[in-house]
Amino acid sequence: QVQLEESGGGLVQAGDSLRLSCLSTGRSVSTSALGWFRQAPGKEHEFITAINFNGENTWYADSVKGRFTSSRDNARNTMYLQMNDLKVEDTATYYCAVRGWDVCVMAASIYEYEYWGQGTQVTVSS
Repeated sequence: QVQLEESGGGLVQAGDSLRLSCLSTGRSVSTSALGWFRQAPGKEHEFITAINFNGENTWYADSVKGRFTSSRDNARNTMYLQMNDLKVEDTATYYCAVRGWDVCVMAASIYEYEYWGQGTQVTVSS
């Protein structure tokens, strides 16, 4: 079993930055790909980024490319999402997710992820 806990969300103004963290506990996730998704009110989960098992490869949605950066520290069991130049349309609940045991390749579908955090709210005001 894996438990994930996001932190770092908050209320910011457009143009500001935030860094989200996702701490995993339970079994090691160092051999699994990780991902970030978000969900705005009334909308479906949206893929943001995925990172492979060792952090050497990342994949970003067009909506965040060039502004968001994902990384991971397997020694700390933590994944990060650095968000710069935030926009009002980035307002959502942000979730981290882990793929299954030893599933090291990245994916963009929510159905490919086995464990999810509870989410952290990011609100960007104009």
